[in-house]
Amino acid sequence: MRKAVIDLGTNTFHLFIVELEDGQLKTLYKEKIAVKIGKNGISKGYIAKDAMKRAVHTLEVFKTVLDQFHTTDVIGVPTSAIRNAKNGQELLDQIYDSTQIEIQIISGDREAELIFEGVRAAEAVDNAPQLVMDIGGGSVEFIIGNDSQIFWKRSFEIGAQRLLDKFHKHDPMPASSVNEMFNWLEAELQELKTAIEKHKPIGLIGCSGTFDTLVEIHFKQTGEDRPVHPKVFELPIKAYRDMHRDLLIKDKEARLLIPGMVSMRVDMIVVASCLISFVTDLIPTEHITGCTYALKEGVLYSMEHKPIAEKQ
Repeated sequence: MRKAVIDLGTNTFHLFIVELEDGQLKTLYKEKIAVKIGKNGISKGYIAKDAMKRAVHTLEVFKTVLDQFHTTDVIGVPTSAIRNAKNGQELLDQIYDSTQIEIQIISGDREAELIFEGVRAAEAVDNAPQLVMDIGGGSVEFIIGNDSQIFWKRSFEIGAQRLLDKFHKHDPMPASSVNEMFNWLEAELQELKTAIEKHKPIGLIGCSGTFDTLVEIHFKQTGEDRPVHPKVFELPIKAYRDMHRDLLIKDKEARLLIPGMVSMRVDMIVVASCLISFVTDLIPTEHITGCTYALKEGVLYSMEHKPIAEKQ
């Protein structure tokens, strides 16, 4: 059976059309478009009018593709920017009126569960607890779990667009702003620190755009060939630290020249990397595991399997 997931992220909308057979995904079509619905509004709690227009137009494009693939089983998943915007439901109503695609808002906790489903489907976790981190434009999801259960999860409204608006006001980002951001994260992420101390994850698994970009930069720097159908990569912590220091001293023009840099990530990658740096200081690990499976894949696999048990 053909199924499709539309991930309406704060920065990027993803369309993913697959066939699912015997628990295996066969990708028929995938596309991502930088819609940036959080731009000029996310920090004020609404979606700007021009962003709403971009969002509706993108869903109209996706609807054309869905029709071409004769796909009627479609799940739309809106994330932080839509979930928390005063006019988020208005946008979803406009999308339905224009495309007849029905999209239902999910909670941050449910988003975290689905992300972990995706990571587990990629076989990125075993019986030892791991910290999974997914950096979106509006929120960041943290989950501690293993291959059989989730021990703790939380969605924090500290996504890259929000951090960009709050801290990256000069380019390159000055040391004073970096220090201010770290002090702010120290206060905002106390619950994460407590969970790490309690459950003692042995490693960090990173999902989605920022981690994908860092891994791509690493492959370019080392000259290694990236596998054609990857799910999981290892990024040595030393290589990450070197990249992080390099990002801090470069302005946007210089960052765009970094081999492997993705243009749609160039604005937010500095604050996102600062967040990663903060988290890696909390976990003793020699590498970051990059996982290409996340929310979209979690939605698909959760339809086929029973949900992961959650420890009370």
